[in-house]
Amino acid sequence: MARANKATEAPIDPLDAMLMRLQLFGIRDQLDSLLDEAARANLSMRETLMLLCEREIARKDHRRIEMALKLAHFPAVKELAGFDFEAQPSIDPKQIRDLAASRWIANGENVLLLGPPGVGKTHLAIALGREAILAGYTAQFTTATTLVAGLAKAHGERRLDEKLLALSKPKLLIVDELGYLPLEPDAAHLFFQLVSRRYETGAMLITSNRSVAEWGTVFADPVVATAILDRLLHHSHVLTIRGDSYRLRAKRNSGLIRPPVGDRPPVGFASLRPVTDGTNLQPTS
Repeated sequence: MARANKATEAPIDPLDAMLMRLQLFGIRDQLDSLLDEAARANLSMRETLMLLCEREIARKDHRRIEMALKLAHFPAVKELAGFDFEAQPSIDPKQIRDLAASRWIANGENVLLLGPPGVGKTHLAIALGREAILAGYTAQFTTATTLVAGLAKAHGERRLDEKLLALSKPKLLIVDELGYLPLEPDAAHLFFQLVSRRYETGAMLITSNRSVAEWGTVFADPVVATAILDRLLHHSHVLTIRGDSYRLRAKRNSGLIRPPVGDRPPVGFASLRPVTDGTNLQPTS
């Protein structure tokens, strides 16, 4: 009975087996349609081979990008094409386009996006991360509080080196919202170890609502904060966004909140004050 079943099995196609062995799955899965396409276009053997290779590369690139985007853990889909540069005139579109070319990532440089909440820092961070992946680099996104909490947990479990090694692997590490919430007591020391591990070998993009002069307060340790900045700023691009919050502008346009009166600063700048009680930001007087 076993011999009868063996006899009825379809013979293995040698070409199919070779394509499988070479892991040319794009060509294997589309071989008949690709050959038909080549025949209709009257392509030469060389042109047909080029067509097969192009489709295989396109498939591999698509799968690589798809996997890299998944591993990056971006919280949303944001692209540079969707960023409103006219609403934030303090941002130079040319500088952003230059950063989108990802040369700074190849050189292990850093980008600091500074400014009040709602001005598009996270949007730009995600969009630049996506551009990095399209350029062939790996990227990982995390918030500052999640990052530090993970480092503190690893330190407590005596596996900090393992955690730092994992965080040093992506060519680009994006740390969002530094300064928005209080950090762990040992945050400065843990963050310093991460920055030192990636110094001149892996790029970092950090967004913060606090100026670099305030980072001593952010980390509750001015000495270590200075050491962190010394490494981050050595090879860096610092962009300070001065503008109003998209969200607050929309509410103001709808009449839900009143515009600033007299010489009071724009609402968007109120976020430069630290938030400690979780209430809504209020403009300084």
